[in-house]
Amino acid sequence: MKLTSDNETLAENKVLILYVLSKVGKPISNNSLLNLILTITDMNYFYFQQFLLDLIENKYIINFHKENKSFYDITDLGKETLELTQNIIPGIIKLKVDSNFKTEIDNFENEHSIVAEYTAESETNFMVTCKMIDNNETIFELKTFAGSRNQAKKIADNWKNNADKIYPEIIETITKKH
Repeated sequence: MKLTSDNETLAENKVLILYVLSKVGKPISNNSLLNLILTITDMNYFYFQQFLLDLIENKYIINFHKENKSFYDITDLGKETLELTQNIIPGIIKLKVDSNFKTEIDNFENEHSIVAEYTAESETNFMVTCKMIDNNETIFELKTFAGSRNQAKKIADNWKNNADKIYPEIIETITKKH
């Protein structure tokens, strides 16, 4: 696909992004949106970014930042435009979105509800942040220091892989009477 290809292809891809945003039903990060689009169709990263900019410029989607991440959501104007234009998305693409999307959204939500990050404060001091997020709201956050990059990575990886076990243990420990 060339960015200079026919207007129908350009419009179809923009409407597809609106369609996906409407199906998600809540703000979504740039990478997550790109990954969802790529499960449906091949789209070049740079074209994808240009489509997003065009949609923002025309006020069909909004872009905002939260916790150092960029999020996108469809606007009311975007929803109205989608209603009028969604028929240009090929039926097979809509079917793919509609039939496979529930699984992809569930995977997206599970994958993005557990967050672990670490940043270097100095060569021997790293801040590790472990979070649980539900509907874009942080419901649990733990910050701790690590003495090395390796230890910080171990803590972050352990949280990502075992938060479902660690979180209840922490809650039990901090609510238990001693």
